[in-house]
Amino acid sequence: MEKQLSILTGTVETVVYSNEDSGFTVLELNNGKELITVVGELMGAVEGEKLTLHGVYTVHPNYGSQFKASACERTLPATAAAIEQFLANGAVKGVGPVLASRLVQAFGDDTLEVMEKEPQRLTEIPGISPAKCEKIAQEVSRLFGVRMTMLFLSRFGIDASTSIEIWKRYGSGTQELVSENPYILCDESIGVEFERCDAIAEKLEIPMDSSYRLSAGILHVLRHNLNNGHTCLPYDKLLPTACQLLEQNEAMVDTELQAMLEGQQLELLDVNGRPYVYLPEYLAAEQYVAARITTALQLQQPQEQDYSKKIDALEARNGIHYAALQRKAIADALNYSLFVLTGGPGTGKTTTINAIIELLEEMELDVALAAPTGRAAKRMSEVTGREAKTIHRLLEVDFTKKEALTFKRNERNPLPHDVIIVDEMSMVDIPLMRSLLCGVKLNARLILVGDSDQLPSVGPGNVLRDLIQSGIVRTVTLTEIFRQAQKSLIVTNAHAIVRGEMPQLSCRDRDFFFMRREQYESMKQTVVDLCCRRLPKSYGYDPIEDIQVIAPTRVGAVGTNNLNEALQRELNPPSPEKDEVKIAGRTFRTGDKVMQIKNNYDILWSRENGEDGMGVYNGDIGVIKMIDRPSKTILIRFDDREAAYLFDMADQIELAYAVTVHKSQGSEFPAVILPVMGYRSKMHYRNLLYTAVTRAKNQLILLGTEQSVAYMVENDRKTIRYTNLLEMLKGECEL
Repeated sequence: MEKQLSILTGTVETVVYSNEDSGFTVLELNNGKELITVVGELMGAVEGEKLTLHGVYTVHPNYGSQFKASACERTLPATAAAIEQFLANGAVKGVGPVLASRLVQAFGDDTLEVMEKEPQRLTEIPGISPAKCEKIAQEVSRLFGVRMTMLFLSRFGIDASTSIEIWKRYGSGTQELVSENPYILCDESIGVEFERCDAIAEKLEIPMDSSYRLSAGILHVLRHNLNNGHTCLPYDKLLPTACQLLEQNEAMVDTELQAMLEGQQLELLDVNGRPYVYLPEYLAAEQYVAARITTALQLQQPQEQDYSKKIDALEARNGIHYAALQRKAIADALNYSLFVLTGGPGTGKTTTINAIIELLEEMELDVALAAPTGRAAKRMSEVTGREAKTIHRLLEVDFTKKEALTFKRNERNPLPHDVIIVDEMSMVDIPLMRSLLCGVKLNARLILVGDSDQLPSVGPGNVLRDLIQSGIVRTVTLTEIFRQAQKSLIVTNAHAIVRGEMPQLSCRDRDFFFMRREQYESMKQTVVDLCCRRLPKSYGYDPIEDIQVIAPTRVGAVGTNNLNEALQRELNPPSPEKDEVKIAGRTFRTGDKVMQIKNNYDILWSRENGEDGMGVYNGDIGVIKMIDRPSKTILIRFDDREAAYLFDMADQIELAYAVTVHKSQGSEFPAVILPVMGYRSKMHYRNLLYTAVTRAKNQLILLGTEQSVAYMVENDRKTIRYTNLLEMLKGECEL
């Protein structure tokens, strides 16, 4: 049962702590009887200010009784004496006690009104130059603007931290802009849900057929489908979907869609007689990638060189015998400026990559290694013995650009390397591929490595598969499973799954174990028992570091949501020694295993050696080292880096004792536990099972029924993604 909200009124005595980015503040409020500690998003609160707060009284185990404010009404001082005290206490940066006295002497009870509405008059005061006047005016605008914004938006249930972000984006004109068009809050940088904007619009009496609403609904459909991997939607799919969302007739929505195309808010591309609608940046990304690849192919050397003697010498030097396809891959990588190497587990991709690197370095070429995620880059470093970076780190994120992800490495400032080798290419989406090509010298070689049978990227596009299927990019697919790999049931079963054959489930003495479970509760209990007790006891695995539970979906009895709750209870139960916090219905506790679920280029991190950096990326797994309630901070350790999160950033992390197959991409774990639900769902298909199985390095335990496994193997549903990169590469539509 939720606590009843209380009202607390008083004067700010002391501001103990304030974070200007998040607005989180700790202060002492004098209610006329006692000093009360108040915590909450109270941006700009200053000593001497009168506040009326709505919230609840809580008791912190370390800091005692507190009032947690959820809403705030501010009363600005009205008399000259109160205004002078207010300003003297530092309410406005640049105004101290002396200047506060002069201002009040000049303007009396109207001082604050003059500062807000007629700031140019401040130059009448001795000591205030035009430049200083401008600075004070900006600070007053900020102070008054954010307060009014928070008060206005609180009417619609917008929390303080989101209000601050909205004010940062739109400034002093926020109230006017939102009153006219609340759908501006659907902007990606703010992220208010379309349905919530609809509710705000209803309160503002904006009609359902408003042009603002119609265009926002159309944009919402396109942006939502980016999350499903689509870079665009066919016109004949977009229109009825938008009509259904907006509950408006087709003619009205079609008219708005045409207007958006004419105004270039959207772009239209005709492919083989079928029109596709794009958000402009995604059409530009596909066209750029296709154009750069076409250019790279035109710059290929006209004749292949014979590298067989170099490969022979490498074999003799390293005591390795390369298979025919491996030799072909090595030679092609040396001959072609753009080359794709693909193949499943155990087919020698790593051995081939190492040979390619060694020969390229022998040719005195500068080689850089990269992968889409931190874990994939770390694994690439381990198998090559050379430094590998995330693509983001290689391209150097430009943190001075806040409006959109920008890299320092681009066409004007390309990477200095002669060769770039990128692993786990199946995870690279179209925006990242564009950024990569922008940052590579036109005459540099690009070697792309991946497994095209794995799931496509979480982000929009199907880059690796499109490159291979285009037939214009030199590609070698390794197919031979080497003798040592044949001893692994993980490897042989993975290849069987790709071929549409039933994996061997009866063997009990190798690295792939099948455990028949028909009841969901029994399956869940077995997962917990394996992770927490049986595998650690039998094999010495650390349940946090070495074991990963992977499930097809989030929902259901053995989805990641339920499994995370059960595993958290067993592996990291509540304790007086562990701090914890509940945010949006989820409990985080010191010691919890968590995953970053979206790229955040602004998070600061540090290493023990004193190195600092920025950026934590989608899929990074870490452990909570500390939760500090007074500063609303969570400290998370990701491998050798520690990063601090404010509580209002907790929507970017989730428990990671169990993760979805999609979130496990690019990672490899010593032991994987894979529960397969008994019922048939849209997540029961071959590529998903194959991707999950290939995440296991030493041991895989598959739970479920033979029928469920058979259904997934037989279901060769290819993930349909609306994207036209393949058609562009084949020259079937204009660039």
